[in-house]
Amino acid sequence: MALDPVPKPIDTLPLRGAADAVALEDRAGTLTYAGLEAGVGELAHRLAAHGLAAGDRVASWLPKTRTACLMPLAAPRAGLVHVPINPVLKRAQVAHILADSGARVLVTQEARIAALEPGDVPAGCRIVTEEELISDDRLGPSNADPAALAAILYTSGSTGRPKGVMLSHANLWLGAIAVAHYLQIGSEDRVLGVLPLSFDYGQNQLLSTWAAGGRVIPLDYLTARDVVKAVERHEVTSLAGVPPLWVQLLEADWPAETAIRLRRLTNSGGALTPRLVRGLRARFPNAALYPMYGLTEAFRSTYLDPALVDARPESIGRAIPFAEILVVRPDGTRAAPDEPGELVHAGPLVAQGYWHDAERTAQRFRPAPEFATSTGMAVWSGDTVVEDGEGLLRFVGRDDEMIKSAGNRISPTEIEDAVLSGGEVAEAAAFGVPDERLGQAIVVVARGDGSREAELRTRLRRELPSFLQPARYDWRAELPRNANGKLDRTALRGSVA
Repeated sequence: MALDPVPKPIDTLPLRGAADAVALEDRAGTLTYAGLEAGVGELAHRLAAHGLAAGDRVASWLPKTRTACLMPLAAPRAGLVHVPINPVLKRAQVAHILADSGARVLVTQEARIAALEPGDVPAGCRIVTEEELISDDRLGPSNADPAALAAILYTSGSTGRPKGVMLSHANLWLGAIAVAHYLQIGSEDRVLGVLPLSFDYGQNQLLSTWAAGGRVIPLDYLTARDVVKAVERHEVTSLAGVPPLWVQLLEADWPAETAIRLRRLTNSGGALTPRLVRGLRARFPNAALYPMYGLTEAFRSTYLDPALVDARPESIGRAIPFAEILVVRPDGTRAAPDEPGELVHAGPLVAQGYWHDAERTAQRFRPAPEFATSTGMAVWSGDTVVEDGEGLLRFVGRDDEMIKSAGNRISPTEIEDAVLSGGEVAEAAAFGVPDERLGQAIVVVARGDGSREAELRTRLRRELPSFLQPARYDWRAELPRNANGKLDRTALRGSVA
C-alpha cells in the first residue's frame, strides 16, 4: 500500500476499504466497510447525545464486543477522547483510570457494573451500557485537526500507578499506515485480534488492518486451543502475539492444514528467543516472522525484516516508516557504530506526553538531539541499544526497573503497594526474574516469616488481575539497606534468582 505521510482524522479509516468488503467478523456476524462507517457514525451520534464537551474523556471497559471495536473511531468522531480500559483489570485499577483521566462517561456491561463498589466511579462520570448506545441517526466523518487528542492509553511506568499516554489523530493514523505498509497487509488478509484493545499493539490490529482494507476477527480466548480453532474457522492469515502466547501456541495441537494458513506472525512485548524462532518456523512454515520493538509513548519504533530473522535473531531491526531512531550517548551526541547508547525515538509518531503529569512528561519527552533530522519532542526510552555497521539495532538492557511479564509492562511499585496495603507484610520489593513461559515472573522479597502468605495471596487474587500476581515470595528476617537507610534494591536484585 502507498505510504502517505499526510495524517487524517482517525475516524475516516473506514473510507479506505471497499464498501462491500468485510471489515469486521465477530459473534454478531460480519460488518462491511460501509457497515463499519455507518456503525461508527451511529455510535458517535449516541455518545454526542450525552451532552459532552469537545475533548471530554469517554472510557470503555469491555471485552472485544463490537462496541469495543468501534469505540476507537466513534469517540474521536464525536470530538471526544477514548480511554480504553483492559477488561481483565479489577475494580481498584479501573477506579484509578476513571479518576485520573477525568472520564465523563464509562461504557461497560451490567455484569461489570456489579463488580464495582461505591466510590469507584467518580461523581462526574456517567455509567452507560452497550445496549443504551443504539442510535437511528449518525455523525458523518469528522474534519478533526490531526493534532487533536484522540485517545489516552494507560501504561505502567517504573514507579507508581499506570499513567495515561496522550495520542493524537495523527499518531494513530500514521501508526496504522506505517504498520500496514511494512507488514504488507492487503485487502485479502484476515487478521486475528487476540491482544487487549487497551494496548497500543492490540488496538493497532484494528487500525492497521482497516487502513489496508482487510478483515479483523477479534477474539477473547481462554486457551491456546481457542486460537487454533479461530485460525481454522475464519481462515486467518495474520496473527500478532507476545512471547508467552507463542509458547502456548507451540504446545497446542495444530492440524497441518490450519498451521499453513498463516502468512504473517508479528511479535512485540518481549524478545523472541532462538528456540521460539525455530519452533515458529517449523510449526508455521508459510508465515513471515516480524519481530518488533515499541513504546506506547511512540507507538512502535523498529521491526526486523523477516528475511533477516534467522541470521540475526538478536536484532530488533530498523526504524519503522515515519520514525527516526537514534542511539545517543549520555552527553547527547550520536553514539558510534557498536557503541551502546540510549534509544531515542523522534518523528510524528511521538505521543503528546502523559495526561496531567508534567513532571513525568518532562523526564521522558525531551527535545530531539541536535543531530536528529526530526524536530520537536522525542521519546527518550531509557533503553540501551547498540547499532551495528549495517544499521541494525540490538537491545542491550533497560535502565529502569520495569517488569515485562506475559507481554505486560508492570511497575514494581504497583506490585509493592498492593502487597503492603493489607498489612500482611512490613516491607517488600518486587522484581522480575527470567521465566521461559512469561519472559519474566514476578518475585516479591518480603520481610517476615511467611506465616500470612496464604492470606496475602487470597487478598491479591481479589484485588489484582492475574498478570499482576506474584509467582513467588522470598521471605527474609531483614532486608538490606543502603547508606541512606533505604532498601538496597541493587543488593536485593542480585540475591533474587
